[in-house]
Amino acid sequence: MDWYLYVLRNYAKFDGRAHRTEYWMFILFNFVFGMVAALIDRLLDIQFLNPLYGLAVLIPSLAVLFRRLHDTGRSGWWWLIGFVPIVGWIVLLVFTLQRGEEGSNRYGLPPGEHPDWRDAHGA
Repeated sequence: MDWYLYVLRNYAKFDGRAHRTEYWMFILFNFVFGMVAALIDRLLDIQFLNPLYGLAVLIPSLAVLFRRLHDTGRSGWWWLIGFVPIVGWIVLLVFTLQRGEEGSNRYGLPPGEHPDWRDAHGA
């Protein structure tokens, strides 16, 4: 849950880098909360809670994706490949599953070495 909250606290931070764990834990919690919102929508016969949740996490989702791509040494603009059906999604999946670059890259320090990350995670 700390990972999810960390991403939300850095909701508009498109620079820097993100660990695989940070990205995938955010995706997991995002999926779970989205399913809960959809279930509540269905039980109450309403159609706004799930779309509202999706809109609320749109910018944090893009920001953490950009930081994840930065960790692999790629520009955040690679997210646009996701608009290519199936192939684009697979490419993005592979990119987000890859190990981050060792040491500093043009996007900054590795996430575990960045002072903000250490403060937030007690490392």
